[in-house]
Amino acid sequence: MHEQGELDLQDLWSRYKASGDESAREGLILHFAPLVKFVAGRVGSGLPRNVDQNDLVSFGTFGLIDAVDKFEPERGFKFETYAVTRIKGAILDELRALDWVPRSIRSRARGIQRAMADLEHRFQRTPTEDEIADEMDVTTDTLRSHLGEIANLGFVALDELLNPSEKDSGAMSETVADYAAIDPSGSFEKDETRYMLADSINRLPDRERLVLTLYYYEGLTLAEIGGALNVTESRVCQIHTKAVLSLRNRFMEPAYR
Repeated sequence: MHEQGELDLQDLWSRYKASGDESAREGLILHFAPLVKFVAGRVGSGLPRNVDQNDLVSFGTFGLIDAVDKFEPERGFKFETYAVTRIKGAILDELRALDWVPRSIRSRARGIQRAMADLEHRFQRTPTEDEIADEMDVTTDTLRSHLGEIANLGFVALDELLNPSEKDSGAMSETVADYAAIDPSGSFEKDETRYMLADSINRLPDRERLVLTLYYYEGLTLAEIGGALNVTESRVCQIHTKAVLSLRNRFMEPAYR
């Protein structure tokens, strides 16, 4: 039965990509629809209560449709991995359009990014939480609390550093999976952004790099990562947020500049 299902799925892809068969397209969308609920649940788990889960599913469905339309099976990547990036990107795009993130959270995020950028320039490495806290004149516990608030609102995601609206912008896992073996003259030559991102991930402290890899490439939940590292889920959120803010400083022009 499993092999038959895979054959049927391959047939749907072949028919749709070869001739634009609409029934095959609908079949693919229906088959992968559970991915939308999975991603919506993951994104929505830390959002304010006024954000309707059904709205997230609706936003994500547009991402799934876009993924089906633009996926290129011959590239050899799993559709599920590719689609998750598109679905999450569609949800985040709509949330940003709604401007639902409180100004206080945006302000704190900018403040942390500013301190991290200054320290990275000074030390020529990723600063520790203690160093960031000292720079901001707050305790390390306060800094971690701020990182947790930012994380719980879904304000930062590594996916945002790649443009999910671009046809050739691959899934995040394509980058994270290969960060240790990137060859700039190889498959990523035409996408300098992904190469730079992979290189920057490789330069992160071990624990931050591991969290990003387990979350974006292995698909583990924050709770599962916490179990693997023997820390709490909230601590994983803080580590994830610090890592992404560090990468943001290198790839996006901060609003405070």
